Amino acid sequence: MSEKSKAVDYDELQDMVASNDSGGRTPSGLAKKLIVLTAILWSLFQIYYTSPFPFWLQEVLRNMDLDLNVVVDDTKARSIHLAFAIFLAYLSFPAFADSPKHRIPWQDWLFASVGAFLAAYYIFFYEGLVTRFGAPNIQDIIAGCLGLGLLLEACRRSLGLPLVIIAIIFLLYNYLGQFLPSSWIISHRSGSFSQIINQQWITTEGVFGVALGVSTKYVFLFVLFGALLDKAGAGNYFIKTAFAYLGHLSGGPGKAAVVSSALTGLVSGSSIANVVTTGTFTIPMMKRVGLSAEKAGAIEVASSVNGQIMPPVMGAAAFLMIEYVNMPYSQLITHAFLPAFISYIALVYIVHLEAQKMGLRGLARVDPVSPILITLLKIVSYILVVTGLAIVVYYGLGWIKNVTPDWAFLIVCVLLGIIYLGLIRRVAQFPDLELDDPNSPVAVLPHRKPTVNAGLHFLLPVVVLMWCLMVEQFSPGLSAFWGTLVLAVILITQRPLLSFFRQDPGNPVALLKQGVKELIDGLESGARNMIGIGIATATAGIIVGVVSLTGFGVQLSSIIEILSMGNILLMLILVAIFSLILGMGLPTTANYIVVSSLMAIVIVEVGRQNGLIVPLVAVHLFVFYFGIMADVTPPVGLASFAAAAISGGSPIKTGVQAFYYSMRTVILPFLFIFNTDLLLIDVGWQKGILVFISATTGILIFTAATMGYFQTKNKLWESAILILAALMLFRPGIFMEHISPTERYVEPVRISQEITNVEVGNSLKIKVSGLNPYGKAIEFYSLLTVPAGETGEERIKALGLTLLDTGETIEMNGTSTAKILIDNVELDSPAAKAGLNWDQTILEVSVPKNALPKELMFIPAFLMVFFVIWHQRRRMR
Repeated sequence: MSEKSKAVDYDELQDMVASNDSGGRTPSGLAKKLIVLTAILWSLFQIYYTSPFPFWLQEVLRNMDLDLNVVVDDTKARSIHLAFAIFLAYLSFPAFADSPKHRIPWQDWLFASVGAFLAAYYIFFYEGLVTRFGAPNIQDIIAGCLGLGLLLEACRRSLGLPLVIIAIIFLLYNYLGQFLPSSWIISHRSGSFSQIINQQWITTEGVFGVALGVSTKYVFLFVLFGALLDKAGAGNYFIKTAFAYLGHLSGGPGKAAVVSSALTGLVSGSSIANVVTTGTFTIPMMKRVGLSAEKAGAIEVASSVNGQIMPPVMGAAAFLMIEYVNMPYSQLITHAFLPAFISYIALVYIVHLEAQKMGLRGLARVDPVSPILITLLKIVSYILVVTGLAIVVYYGLGWIKNVTPDWAFLIVCVLLGIIYLGLIRRVAQFPDLELDDPNSPVAVLPHRKPTVNAGLHFLLPVVVLMWCLMVEQFSPGLSAFWGTLVLAVILITQRPLLSFFRQDPGNPVALLKQGVKELIDGLESGARNMIGIGIATATAGIIVGVVSLTGFGVQLSSIIEILSMGNILLMLILVAIFSLILGMGLPTTANYIVVSSLMAIVIVEVGRQNGLIVPLVAVHLFVFYFGIMADVTPPVGLASFAAAAISGGSPIKTGVQAFYYSMRTVILPFLFIFNTDLLLIDVGWQKGILVFISATTGILIFTAATMGYFQTKNKLWESAILILAALMLFRPGIFMEHISPTERYVEPVRISQEITNVEVGNSLKIKVSGLNPYGKAIEFYSLLTVPAGETGEERIKALGLTLLDTGETIEMNGTSTAKILIDNVELDSPAAKAGLNWDQTILEVSVPKNALPKELMFIPAFLMVFFVIWHQRRRMR
């Protein structure tokens, strides 16, 4: 392939990213300036809205006796957010493939202006809407109809038809469902035209609901943070560092691609942009060491898409999750960390096994080999230094805030400035990292020391962001604001400071202007990357609004229960297939909103009815994991098309191979649904370490089994043994339960006596029958944590329960037992939170019993693995 054609291919790649993420239209003149200005204003508004500045300014104005409100409330902010998104969508995305791309037709100007006005309808007519709450007039209905139409058209332009079709189907169901016979399971009685428009456009239950709110409060700042980090040069730094340390290993470029894509996940909120950013460098190098075009592309796709599951920044869906699950972001990160981490370890191992199968080598070393002991000592010393610094900073900041609360912020700013200057001085001692030309072959690895030192200051905003999220436990939006502020300072000042410390003769004013220009470019880029997400969350809000208004979730629960025949595993498989089918046409964020709003509660309820009590966060992570497969799933996975364009391979074959490599991502959600230890739920430090070791080993063994290669090529029975061993490591309880059960069943009439003997803090599982809120007879299980109390009666009372022996008997498993009724449940009690209610009948009670620890199953699992290793090495001789 000639240099010219390669350059054309790269330009086409950039067009693919632009048309998918920020719009394919490139006008000139005044239109271009207006788009740029609007995008920058959007970024500045979002920074203002998320920052503490409005509250400080409001206090100043109040002290000056000025009656002026400068704090933007959440509902108005959502309106402004969507107004910017719709305006830019019409100006940036052409209506059709043959529409003009270098000018904006007059009708698009009209749609953009009217769409933005209608999105901000709540702001312009706030007083009237408040007085006629729930009773829209003709003007409101016309505005709502036009607004929904313009939103759906903006969605079609920026995201394609699938989400639009789904939204229209739900709107039609909302209106026509009331005319269906009442005996039909999907019929409802909530579909008047004014009611639908009021729900969707006037209230915060539809378009302006939680999804758009999360996009406004959290997602924008993180996307902006990534755009600024990329403008600063951090993306290139992450890629070069990964190659410097891993490029020499067997299949090294592939392993470096995995690590650099994980790091670039901090920079890029788009898996397609991630593929193009890292893939133009990594895919040619993977092909150079012997990987086929499809496999090189698939490795890049799998690692780029997985960037969205890696904490601390997990993409837009993670921020939606904290709202839906009502959980602090720091806690969500804790639950999400282990599955994401072992998924990446498994992908590195996949690359290793592919390299071993093909006998591939890495690229030539440029640095001398360090002895293993020296390397280990360096790693340990780095960990100790970082841990020591974290402890010093944590207690130091606490001391500063206690001793000088009024000056704490200024002191922290000064300390950050000193650290930044120290890092810049260190960076100035090494040459800048050059941007790689995607058209030139790369055969030499960068040196480690100058590479890793050339971008140390890029880590400062990332550390600030993580510190605010995890230690200070600020909201995600406020954390991203402080990280973005630090990053903006770095962007403006890094070049003049580097020039000063290097004593270069360059013009510092010109370098400062270059930094300001890069900051402005970053503000524009961040806003344009948000167009699709803003439109997607608003459109997905239509579906959420319909589900809320019609109660479709309950009806869907009945349908899923019938299709799965009450089998929880079959139900999960159905949900996974549903997610994958939607993933063929929806972006990951919209996919997650749709599937979680429809399926999350269904999984929880059907699970409860079948004895599997699943935490809500586990269900949402299950949906989230299958949602990220949207950019992998053939035949529409755009990330696979982008990778194939770089590698020269087949897009479909690349997508299939990437899906095959993503098998570990597919299996993990099923595992943590059945074994929540993998999410570190109610797990202490010691058990957490054990879970980490067993889960990491399990995923590596599972990977070796599915790849058909361990020490050498697997025989079929060896793969079967490895899968069995992996299952033992992931879910030891399923095997140990047959050997040493952890529960014993007692008659409901004995609950008072038995609960006395249960240790405080342990769980009591009861099965009850009764009516759900819609009058349907159901049976389900509930877990109750045993409270303190001297007697069984005291403990039952502490749970908020009042029980009644009716004197009647019921038949359970062929045996007659006394009928125990729940006579009363106190409001907001543990029993009420567990879903118990008055007039429910207790069918079964199971209490914990002394049993062998399930972790003993690790012993036979490891023995089986060692047997396979021994057998394969014996065969290799």
